[in-house]
Amino acid sequence: MAVALIVTLRVQDGKQAEFEAALSELVGHVRANEKNTHYYTFTRKKGSTTEYVMLEEYASHDAIAAHEKTAYFLAALPKLGPCLAGAPERIDLEVIK
Repeated sequence: MAVALIVTLRVQDGKQAEFEAALSELVGHVRANEKNTHYYTFTRKKGSTTEYVMLEEYASHDAIAAHEKTAYFLAALPKLGPCLAGAPERIDLEVIK
């Protein structure tokens, strides 16, 4: 069964460009290399300059685990972490259709 994630990330004001650059690089790697990742993109909440939302869909929980072990995901964490204004909030979903 496919699974999805919604991850809310709050970014420190003034760190948006740095955050978007690092996340754009990660998204490019995921889209180029992960056949079991069906959808992987980031958005910004309308009306906000600091609240971002990742929308992700994977073939399975194993695909999420594999994604989180890739060299490019692990390399992105130290770039993204200092930009955040708090811990990410993650919602796990089961895809129905």
